Amino acid sequence: MEPASEEAGAKPPGSPPFSAEEAALEVSWVQGFSRKNFGFIDNQTVCYPCGNYILFLDIETKKTTALQCPAGQVGAFAASGSGQVLAFSDRKLNPIIYVYTFPGLSKLAELKGNAQLDYTLLEFSFTGPYLASYSSIPEFVLSVWNWQENILLCSESQPGVAVTSLSFNPMNWQQLCCVNESSVTIWRIERNNDEYHLKQNPVKLPDGQGSVSPHEDLFFPVSRNEDPYHGPDLPVSAIAGLVGDEAETFKPRNYSKPSVHPTAHCWTATSEIYLGCKEGYVLAIDVETRSVSVLQQKPLPEYMRKISDVVSYVRREVQKNKGGKPKDLQKPVLFAMAFCNEGLYAAGSEGILFFYHIKDLQYEMKICADILQPISSLMFSPDYTILLLVTGQGTVYTYKPAHCGEAVKLLDARSSFFLAADFLSPGNKYCVSVTIAGEVQVWFLEDGTCISKLNLDIEATAMACCPSSNSVAVGTKKGQIYFLDVTKVEAPRIVHRIFLSKFPVVSLHYDQSGQFLIARATEGHIFILDARPSKLFEVLGYVVLADEVLGLSLVSDFKNDLVEVVVLLNIAEVQRARLEIFCLSSALTTDNDKYVNEQGMLNTSAIKKEQYDLDYPLSSAVRLKDNIVYGYCTCAPFICKYHLSEKNMLEDPSVFLSGKKTPSSQFGSGFLCLSPNSRWLASAAKDGVLFIYHTFAMDLLAQKHCHSYQGGGIRSMVFSLDGKFILVNGENDGALVCLKWKKINEIEVKEAAFHWQSLFAILNKSTSSENAVLKSMAEWQFDPASTLESLPEEKFEEAPLKSSNVEVTEEDGNITSSCSASTNEMTWIGQKMKKVIREETQRFANQKSELQMGIKKLRKTIQKMMHENEQVPDIEKLEQQEFNLDIEEQERAQAAAEQEVARVRKEIEMENLANRYLRDVIKHECWDAMCVKGRAIKCFHMACEVTNYPLKERSEEELATLEKVLQLKKIETADLKVQKRNFEIESETVLSKEEGEKAEEIMADDSASFCLTGSLSSQYGGNTSILYHQWDLHTREQKVNQIVLLKDIIYKVKTAFNKEFDIVAQQKEQEIAQVKERNLRIREILAQLDLQLDVWEPALTDDEIPEQTLTVQDSEIKAEKYLTQQEREKAEMMVKLEMERRLAATDNERLRALNDMMGGVLEVRKEDILKMDIPPPPFISKPEHVWNDEEKKIFREHEKKVKELNEEKEKYRRALENELKKLETSIQETTQKFDETVCKLSERKVKLEMVIYQEELKIVNLLYALLLDEELDTRGAGLHNFLMKKEKEKVKTARTIQITKNKIEAYIDTCENAIAEEKNLECGFTKEFADVPANLLDELFQLYKHRPKTPTTEFLRDTTNPYGDCSSSDEDYKNTLTLLMKAMDELDSPEHMPNGLDPSIWEHFCLARRNKMESEELVKWKALTLAEMQAFLQRRIDDNERIKSEIEDIFQELTWLQEGKTKLQLNLTVQFLLKQGQVELESTEIPDYTDAILIKKNVIEELNCSIMAQGEKKIASMVECKEFSKGILQLEWEHKKMRMQIEDLKQKARDIVTLPISKDRQLFLTVLNYDSRVTHRISVMEQTLSIMDKLHKKNVKNCRKRIKELEKCISLKEQANYELCLELKEMLVCISERRHIFEGADTQRVSEKIAKQRYREILKQKHLRGLVKEQEEFEILQAQVERLRLRTFPLL
Repeated sequence: MEPASEEAGAKPPGSPPFSAEEAALEVSWVQGFSRKNFGFIDNQTVCYPCGNYILFLDIETKKTTALQCPAGQVGAFAASGSGQVLAFSDRKLNPIIYVYTFPGLSKLAELKGNAQLDYTLLEFSFTGPYLASYSSIPEFVLSVWNWQENILLCSESQPGVAVTSLSFNPMNWQQLCCVNESSVTIWRIERNNDEYHLKQNPVKLPDGQGSVSPHEDLFFPVSRNEDPYHGPDLPVSAIAGLVGDEAETFKPRNYSKPSVHPTAHCWTATSEIYLGCKEGYVLAIDVETRSVSVLQQKPLPEYMRKISDVVSYVRREVQKNKGGKPKDLQKPVLFAMAFCNEGLYAAGSEGILFFYHIKDLQYEMKICADILQPISSLMFSPDYTILLLVTGQGTVYTYKPAHCGEAVKLLDARSSFFLAADFLSPGNKYCVSVTIAGEVQVWFLEDGTCISKLNLDIEATAMACCPSSNSVAVGTKKGQIYFLDVTKVEAPRIVHRIFLSKFPVVSLHYDQSGQFLIARATEGHIFILDARPSKLFEVLGYVVLADEVLGLSLVSDFKNDLVEVVVLLNIAEVQRARLEIFCLSSALTTDNDKYVNEQGMLNTSAIKKEQYDLDYPLSSAVRLKDNIVYGYCTCAPFICKYHLSEKNMLEDPSVFLSGKKTPSSQFGSGFLCLSPNSRWLASAAKDGVLFIYHTFAMDLLAQKHCHSYQGGGIRSMVFSLDGKFILVNGENDGALVCLKWKKINEIEVKEAAFHWQSLFAILNKSTSSENAVLKSMAEWQFDPASTLESLPEEKFEEAPLKSSNVEVTEEDGNITSSCSASTNEMTWIGQKMKKVIREETQRFANQKSELQMGIKKLRKTIQKMMHENEQVPDIEKLEQQEFNLDIEEQERAQAAAEQEVARVRKEIEMENLANRYLRDVIKHECWDAMCVKGRAIKCFHMACEVTNYPLKERSEEELATLEKVLQLKKIETADLKVQKRNFEIESETVLSKEEGEKAEEIMADDSASFCLTGSLSSQYGGNTSILYHQWDLHTREQKVNQIVLLKDIIYKVKTAFNKEFDIVAQQKEQEIAQVKERNLRIREILAQLDLQLDVWEPALTDDEIPEQTLTVQDSEIKAEKYLTQQEREKAEMMVKLEMERRLAATDNERLRALNDMMGGVLEVRKEDILKMDIPPPPFISKPEHVWNDEEKKIFREHEKKVKELNEEKEKYRRALENELKKLETSIQETTQKFDETVCKLSERKVKLEMVIYQEELKIVNLLYALLLDEELDTRGAGLHNFLMKKEKEKVKTARTIQITKNKIEAYIDTCENAIAEEKNLECGFTKEFADVPANLLDELFQLYKHRPKTPTTEFLRDTTNPYGDCSSSDEDYKNTLTLLMKAMDELDSPEHMPNGLDPSIWEHFCLARRNKMESEELVKWKALTLAEMQAFLQRRIDDNERIKSEIEDIFQELTWLQEGKTKLQLNLTVQFLLKQGQVELESTEIPDYTDAILIKKNVIEELNCSIMAQGEKKIASMVECKEFSKGILQLEWEHKKMRMQIEDLKQKARDIVTLPISKDRQLFLTVLNYDSRVTHRISVMEQTLSIMDKLHKKNVKNCRKRIKELEKCISLKEQANYELCLELKEMLVCISERRHIFEGADTQRVSEKIAKQRYREILKQKHLRGLVKEQEEFEILQAQVERLRLRTFPLL
């Protein structure tokens, strides 16, 4: 909605500019309470929002004034008592915050932010013009405003955080506390001259047990433990796979403990925060360090503790007696807090006001007041003399801490929202309202003063005031109507109650004459009551309508003494409405029996019911006296006008079309209301705007935005009888608004007044008499028989008298009942039905007795028949149901039984269907999908069982992946062979054939080794040659391919075993078949031997033939099969046919003759010999001594034959027994042999399981390696993301630092200019007053330096204010300067002027002094601002350093992560197969293998071969070089020898030419034995030469030894060089990886910046060095000059 004027409200969307209409109505008064925020606007006034209004309540006078929100319902609200301003927001799209002053209620500012839907919190600062706001979804933005300048200073978003409370620090407006249900955040407002920034500082709260745990950073864990198998310790976010912002904030449930839940908080005078929690703790928060401490209760002395226990026990017992829960006073849950000089006031759900005296984290608690209601908020007045207590139920109390008395009730709004309101007759002085909770209030119409209250303690649903008396009817949800006597408005009372029905009363309506009361209930029931107290509100009858009733209106016809009732119905079948109209005449009250039947229902013919169908669906309709109906359409925004015909439309109702449609700008469902004179039509809807039209032309007369769509719109409205006032009640906003005309045509006023006077003249006759009767009625007491007073001729004895004392007081009007209403209380309809039944019972008493006697006789006869039926045989017995004479009951029972059977059958069918579906699913997954079904083989004589491997058919995708991997492996193998072949070609020149064959054998042995393969799958059908070597699995692709190949090997191993299993299974089937064949013979032998022995018959079990499980045999069904009649007949016929077939087969004459003569065979078989018997001779019965010879001979032959037959039988029996033993032995041997085969298969299965587990272990290790690699990649991505954020933050911080430095430099210039101007003013004082005499000039200069005392504001001088020494804001500069200038007025007065000074000069002096003081104050404030800017710069520099350190930590983490990843790629998990046994060690010390490296044997051998080949090559080349060097040396030696010989010869020739006569020659010539002398000299020289030769050999030996040592050193250096080469390769790999990391981390820009910075530093250092050098040279030159000067001018 667009905002309009402050009083008129807002226009609805799309409405034209109705300026005249909006000015036609004004708000007279507003009452209500919406349980939102309260606030002191000054020391004696409390304000609070209510619907579209802000209400101001004077504590002393209890008077209320209202301020309307310009744009609908009031949203967030805040008030400042010290500044006497209030702020509130509207609830439209893109809401606006309005700031008003008090008591002028003038608008100061409109703050337009970026909120889209709503503001939830507003808060004023204690000092300065600052306002904080918090918006709701979707922004959740905290904003800080300067409301005086209408400027948004700063804002910050907290997505998803719903803040419950917000407050400024009274001591420092630059600190804010935001509290939600689980956290507390301290916001700091940092200022940089004209820029403001919000910095968030979250507070870590204790857990539910009150303990504070240290903060743990899960994104950067402290420990870095590295496990060679499990890998490095990674944060939980990397393990969870999180990369973005979630990785930084992710916290598992087991890591987090639920913290306390804040409920209330307040600031202290030391800038601390006291916080209350749901868990009962009181916390103290240090804002600077953000540390939290739990306050503990100070231990009480022993006597105080005993007294406290006694008081607590008494309180608990009182609460138990009242039916409430016992309160824990030792640990209360605080919902509100307020701080003062004395301490802390707090309250909570216990309804008790506590006072806490806190000292050193301990407190002493005492109880100040108990109001028995949960307290939701506490607040002090600006002068801290009054404490306001607001309860959750809406009641407001005031408490004065200085007096320590009881809490005084200020506002009693504990009931719920207003339900309805109406004018009390005659309608121009009082009005009555009722709330949903049943509280009735009487208001003075002029100013809205509440005169009295009456609490009915019911759930009210409707209310109406009678025009003919001062009675009020209130309908309830239980179907009752209470009648109240309001003749004394100060003390309303209940005088009567009627219980109509069990249906809730929806609405109550009086006709204008006050004769009838129409009560509309649910289920289409409409009751008509006599509205007059003299008739005791008699119920006249009721009507039941078939369709849903939407609305009801009345039209009074005074001429014909009729009342027309117009009922609006909803037709569910079609989208139309229906009107039913019936008339009520005054004869209904006098001769009621003619119009109602025995049940109390009105006759249709008597009330002249009419019915009309309308073309549109309507939500409300009203009718004028000239058959014109106005309806509020629900499908489109317009009001329809209908002209109804006078004829009755019940016979054939046609659809009436609307004659005129008036467009409406309202939205939502609405209703219409007609004024008493039928001139004005009011329209109200869910948008909360009230429109009033002229009923003739439907011109808009007025509109008023008194409620809003956020509050549910308008619930009800009513015109006063004189038309001057309108009562409008909101749906859910809790506001009752009284409107009055501000601008209206005089003709309209006269018409309304004339109608009211004429109506008053008509009603005046009966009003006085009815009021007199009403006054004389006794106060109602609960009595079930009282509902029968509408039937005075009947008094039922069954209704006992139950009374209850009712107490009504003027103060609160509560009703105290000593007993509750009886649940067996009878309704008016029930009484009518009971009366009808009683009359019928009396009328047909004789017939009833006769029927009872006949029934008794019949019962005796049937009982006798049933007794006789029990005595007869079962076949003659009748069933129990045959004696049931009640055929209808029998049919009903049978139908119920059949229905139950059908239900049970359906349930069984559904259960069977579900079981079949489950069976099909299981069968499809576990049976049909298996290409190899699972089965077992059991031994014959052992408890041994072997199962096969159920296998599913591999999908095409799996096969394609396997084929792809195999092709890739073939390519890699071929490439490896080529590389190996090239290597072998290179090494052929060195290795001999034997060594090559030996190396090939070694490699073949290694390839065949199962130890390095890690499994024995190659022995059980698996091809391990296609696998990658365990040392080669470095890349992710290789590991994935290895997993695919391992799965294929497992599949092949299982398939190979299944083939062996199938062979053994077939063998068992063959064995069973052979055993069955042999058992046939065994059974024949046992039959011949006539032995009763059990024959062992082996068979396959269900585990061996699992297909049998899917087939249900008839023998498995234990229950008897249910057969229908046709199935039973068919089964009997089949049995009969089978008997006939068998009889026909046995009736064969040939077979009977054969059986009779020869036992069924034509010749005697050997098997029948045991059955043969020789018949004895016929004389055997005679005595032996009477036998003759022939008989004796025959007897001897008979004995001989018998003996031979017995011998033959015995022989045959032995043969059969031997054959039986052989058969049994054969069966035993074959089955035992098969059992051995099964045992071997079981052993192979165990080994196969071991092999499969080995391969699966490989897969698990590979999967874990892949998982760990993925976690490392995730961690790296998370670190890179965090690094990018930090770099952006660093760039932003650096830009802020640079901008701040520039601002500070500019501001320093401004400050210096201000200081210079201030000094110039002081220096120019003498020049400016140069013409003043010297004595006066000195005195003026002293006055120029004189300053008044520092001014202070009023609230700072208040000693009761705990925040009196709060720091002022920068905006107080103007206020301080203004106060200073006011203080200067006294110094500028002429009485301080020096004597003899010209007044014009004094005025000029005063102006100059004021300029000087303004300049001084300006310099002070600029200095403070500069200090604040420098502090801001320092904080940003600290932030920049912190970000730099964080970036360095991130780089270190990335480096460590890359090193860890490289280690994991190189340190593979290798699986070995080790032999079982005992390993003996020479020493008990186990070597440390932590630094050992696992290398493949082939690698070492290949490396050794390569080293040997290269060594031999080197030796050969060295030998060749040595030989060549020897030849060169020999030639050089010979060449040197020849050159020396040449030189010798030349020298000899020269000697001969120039031979002098030397002493030797002289001796040669003179000495006789010259030879001996020469010989002696030669011997001496030889000795010397031998000594030198020995010394030379010794030196040569030492040199050779040194050469050997050098050769060893050379070999060691070569080995070290080789190792260094390997390390160099690894370092090159690491350098390349780090270069990739460096490039991927995008640190080039950082490095470039660092290089540039370093370059600048070097240049700076170079420049400084140059300056130093020049300075030194300058000093030297200066010294030389000084020396020269001294030389030249020694005297100077």
